[in-house]
Amino acid sequence: METTRHFTATVYVVNDGAAALHYHPKLEIHIPPGGHVDRDELPHEAGLRETREEIGLEPTLLDDTDPVGAPAGKTLPTPREQLLYDIDGDGNGVYHQHIDHIYFATVPSREIDPGPDEAGVDAWAWYDREELRESHIDADTQALAERAIDAAENA
Repeated sequence: METTRHFTATVYVVNDGAAALHYHPKLEIHIPPGGHVDRDELPHEAGLRETREEIGLEPTLLDDTDPVGAPAGKTLPTPREQLLYDIDGDGNGVYHQHIDHIYFATVPSREIDPGPDEAGVDAWAWYDREELRESHIDADTQALAERAIDAAENA
């Protein structure tokens, strides 16, 4: 049986020692901005676009990728992680997979202003390290958010 796979991009955004997450009711977890990579996009471009759409802030990608210097190629930002998720899209156990490119970025403020088709501003919250550990945030999201905060502080 053939497995359908979708490329996705997620961006852990940080401002002043805290990461922005929102509660996703269908998934029943807190997640950062992200979504599917469109046909005409590179993964990092999709992550930046999704961030702008979902929180209304301009992200600055934290990219420490060293250029290869290939004369016929262009070095792309290296994701901090690439994760494979099984997705039950209809609740009936019919799965497809997401190949998720995880990036870290900073944003200039905490003034979240979602686009009209996005989760409302009340769905979002900023979590510092202590709040990540004390809240009901799943372990994967907590670990990646803490790594993003570390990366922002060391940028």
